[in-house]
Amino acid sequence: MSTRFPDELSAQIHRAGVIAVLVVDRVEDAVPLAQSLLAGGVDVMELTLRTPAAIDALRWIRAEVPQMVAGLGTILQPQQVRDAADAGAAFGVAPGMNPRVVAEARRRKLPFVPGVATPSDIEQALEGDCRLLKFFPAEPAGGLPYLKAIAAPYAHAGIRYIPLGGLTLDDLERYLADPLVHAVGGSWLAPRDLIQRRDWPQITENARRAAEIVRAVRR
Repeated sequence: MSTRFPDELSAQIHRAGVIAVLVVDRVEDAVPLAQSLLAGGVDVMELTLRTPAAIDALRWIRAEVPQMVAGLGTILQPQQVRDAADAGAAFGVAPGMNPRVVAEARRRKLPFVPGVATPSDIEQALEGDCRLLKFFPAEPAGGLPYLKAIAAPYAHAGIRYIPLGGLTLDDLERYLADPLVHAVGGSWLAPRDLIQRRDWPQITENARRAAEIVRAVRR
């Protein structure tokens, strides 16, 4: 049993370069939101379990927008791992490193990204057989210089990181240019207020600008 990402899924997330991190309040917004991101060139999203709509939103996206790779985030409890797996989430994400949550993800064979901010967090994640880790909160913790420092002792372990927290579009290029960074989590792609206003054109434009930067850095 493992929480590691299948090669194809890992490669798709790397190609995407950015993961749209989303708070969805209304299930009926899920499909147009996913379509708007896809129109801009972003095909990976994390629906956060901060609202009751997240699970049903995931189901609708899987059914209606199968091109979108949709995972669930803010997974804090083992039961939420089970809910994510049962709903067909492509992957799970947590803000921290909870051994019980990671153990359940291993049991359910759900590709899982725990959050890390210290060397101890990284070592616990390695114990859980996780090799793709969320660096959170990235900018408040010290940004790329801090990530490089804490990642150095584990360079031989094949770990890659998804920074999230305090980043903006202006930070995307320098983060993506670092080989430690697999992809960047971006709540700025579709902020909650834009989703609530159903401003799909602006979300598409945000995605387009991010996708252009990814292509320029990773061509």
